[in-house]
Amino acid sequence: MEENFDPLVAEWLSFVKNPNFNLVEKCLKFAQILEYPDLDVEEYIKKINHIGKSLKETISDVKNPTYLISMLNEHLFENLGYSGDDDDYYNPKNNFLNEVIDKKTGLPITISILYTEIAKFVGLDLKIVGFPSHVLVKYNEEMILDPFYDGRLLDVDDLQDILDTSFGGQLEFQPEFLDEVTTEQILVRLARNLKNSYVQSFVYDKAIRCVNMVLAMEEESPEDIRDKGILEERILNHEMALKYLNRYLELNPNAEDVDYILELIRSIKTKN
Repeated sequence: MEENFDPLVAEWLSFVKNPNFNLVEKCLKFAQILEYPDLDVEEYIKKINHIGKSLKETISDVKNPTYLISMLNEHLFENLGYSGDDDDYYNPKNNFLNEVIDKKTGLPITISILYTEIAKFVGLDLKIVGFPSHVLVKYNEEMILDPFYDGRLLDVDDLQDILDTSFGGQLEFQPEFLDEVTTEQILVRLARNLKNSYVQSFVYDKAIRCVNMVLAMEEESPEDIRDKGILEERILNHEMALKYLNRYLELNPNAEDVDYILELIRSIKTKN
């Protein structure tokens, strides 16, 4: 779908596709492009390194993963005061790693990114898990951790509780919910989270840029095509809205929200 070229989205895509940059660098670039043009990426990498090295200094020669995770939790959450932001969850700043490092609160996804990065300093290879509605972390297959709540250890009942809270009892736990996610999947999820935060704040132009970032990586994602159509309608860009809403119906003709989308299309056409 051709439309006006956005150099920031193009810059973002180029950075994401570059294997020479790691997840942390890509998250900081994400923040730089969207909100903080003067952000010094190297400065924040130094801040992370300082946190990691200060943790390493507290560790004995014991390499037991349970001990290392316990020390990681104590260092990050008790000593340094990091935590999940339950009070202002939808604040867009919670999606930006630089803000999370500075204000010491964030979303499950951003706290998990920081948590797994700091873990590397003591030899812990933790993986980010794309659990529905609430990103988690795992060590091998035996330990599931929730950095949003101070790195607590979760069992299957805890996981089902998270699903029940988010989906009203409509979603049963599946083992694949604990699959590791790729760097690109993490970045797509981050962009979708931020889009939702901007929508909550009625900042539709920035929400559209986030959708464009996702679509640059997943061109045929029906939900993001739909959301772009809805957002274009909100800024009264009716022609573009119709284009994307119709494309959504082509890709997903049996979607649960078909009636709503058809009504929105009718409404737009009556305004033209």
